Amino acid sequence: MHTTGIDTLFFINQFVLSSILFGLYYVTGKLVSHNGIKVNYTRKINHFALFFLPTILGLVFVYDKSPVTRALGLVVAICTIFIFIQPLRERSGILRTMFLSFDRPEDRPHTLRWLITQYIAAAIVIIPLTMYLTSVNLEALVLIPILINGLGDGLAEPVGVRFGRIKYNARALFSDKMYQRSIEGSLCVFVAGILSIVVLSHEFTSLQFIAALVTIPLATTLAEAFSPHTWDSPFIFGVAGVLLIGIVNLL
Repeated sequence: MHTTGIDTLFFINQFVLSSILFGLYYVTGKLVSHNGIKVNYTRKINHFALFFLPTILGLVFVYDKSPVTRALGLVVAICTIFIFIQPLRERSGILRTMFLSFDRPEDRPHTLRWLITQYIAAAIVIIPLTMYLTSVNLEALVLIPILINGLGDGLAEPVGVRFGRIKYNARALFSDKMYQRSIEGSLCVFVAGILSIVVLSHEFTSLQFIAALVTIPLATTLAEAFSPHTWDSPFIFGVAGVLLIGIVNLL
């Protein structure tokens, strides 16, 4: 079945995804407000869900992927963040609780602005990259930047908070405040880069595999390290994407 030219399963997929995410935000928000769990941890639980749930649900509700559905998926994702704007939060205790799950005190009053602009920037990078790799029958390679960002960057903050000893500063958009990252956290990006390339090694020739292994983990680690605070995703996607395109075309 199709509705207005779009697979009905796309709408089911997005409804289930949004429902699960909102439920998760509420539960993790309660962990912050009632159990004293650090937002640094609940935020990353949400991060993992945002990156990996769409893949899992895509296996359950298989719909025809197209530029239109990718664009609509982005619109839905952004709308699920816009719902937390202050006028709506002030009128809903449920929204306030959900917002607590990713509202780090040190990010205020820019929390929502940084989240929304990062999602838009990341989508502007990852959607064209996915379309290009699909056009050359290498769509599986898009999992490399997704895994680096989803797994590596997802672990970077909680690992840094718990085990980080060697600190360095990072700037942020719309703010002069300096934020701290850690070498230990950034190493998570490096390890995720190596693992993702090894897992996808069958998509490369031997020379391409060596080139990817030598360049992508280090480059994406540096991209995460030098990117603005909370704006890691578009930089990781962009750097990994450029290197992947260069490797598969030149080697």
